[in-house]
Amino acid sequence: MLPLEGIKVVEIAQNLAGPFTGNILGHLGADVIKVERPEGDDARGWGPPFIDDAAASFHAVNLNKRSITLDLKDPDAIAWLKDLVRDADVVVQNMRPGAMEKLGLGGEDLLAINPRLVYCSLWAFGAQGPMRLNPGYEPMVQAFSGLMLLSGEEGGPPVRMGTQVLDHGTAMWAALGITAALFRRDRTGKGAIVDTSLFETALGWMTIHFSRFGVMGTVPERHPTGNALVVVFQGFETKNGPVIVAAANDRLFAKLAAELGHPEWADDPRFKDNAARVANKAELIPQIEAIMLTRTKGEWIDRLTAVGVPCAPVNSMADVMDLPQTQATGMIQTVPGLDHRVMGLPIMFDGKRPRIRSRAPKLGEHDAEKAGGDD
Repeated sequence: MLPLEGIKVVEIAQNLAGPFTGNILGHLGADVIKVERPEGDDARGWGPPFIDDAAASFHAVNLNKRSITLDLKDPDAIAWLKDLVRDADVVVQNMRPGAMEKLGLGGEDLLAINPRLVYCSLWAFGAQGPMRLNPGYEPMVQAFSGLMLLSGEEGGPPVRMGTQVLDHGTAMWAALGITAALFRRDRTGKGAIVDTSLFETALGWMTIHFSRFGVMGTVPERHPTGNALVVVFQGFETKNGPVIVAAANDRLFAKLAAELGHPEWADDPRFKDNAARVANKAELIPQIEAIMLTRTKGEWIDRLTAVGVPCAPVNSMADVMDLPQTQATGMIQTVPGLDHRVMGLPIMFDGKRPRIRSRAPKLGEHDAEKAGGDD
């Protein structure tokens, strides 16, 4: 039995963060009803490529759902939706800020109908503050929050993180908040209003950077592959490509130094502990860079792995898909009824990963349910 079997979720969301929340809950066993405009979720058109009349990216975050279309400008549609919510457990929404309240579908409105409801809103900038009604998308909030100036080369242009870290991260916080609220409801009988946002997620990702800034008062140094707190902990070029080396403590640094041909570094006052290595990074790293260029990445990985120094090649997407470790995780799953592979949920229960139960629904595929039918 999946953890959320028997939980009914109404998803009034589009694009990415809200639908990915519903995707997580669906993977966990919830019955997710995706409410779409008659023209559909914008993300259905976010291609190419397209599969089964929808973008591949849409399929990736809308599995295990049913689709019902409603024109929320129609009072009858609003009334039907409120009836649907009467016996729902969760509502997930990420509509334009203020839109749900204008329709009488805000959190307080729906909890008045169903006091046991968990109502979760995903915002761009948060439920409070002067920007609470501002719309926003991933790249905007990465820039606004400062995340873009934490990546890339020092002195270089801002760099967007290469995946939707705020959309996906906010969906994870939403799913966590929803499950926590459901757990509390089991004890109190009362529902809850859960709020999260892309901006708050971005601030959360900067927890360590902010803590250091509060003490030092200096802007975090940018590291393409490295870490401001730990040395040696970064990528190095070799004869045929980069390798990430993670000698994250003094014991590992001593092993690395020996393999680099400089065992004396482990006792050198400049490098003997992490604080010293951070302070003298400009002196240490160029020496390591020069030595790493003398061998191939395969040679270095074999040598460092043999002595227990964590390291890894920088893999391409194709490399990752073919890795035995990737295959062994069972993360790659085939969508039922489609010749299409997606990533499953990164959680297992009792040694088993939840399987995909159904493909992303076609637009309005379950509209018969509005008339009392049953698919």
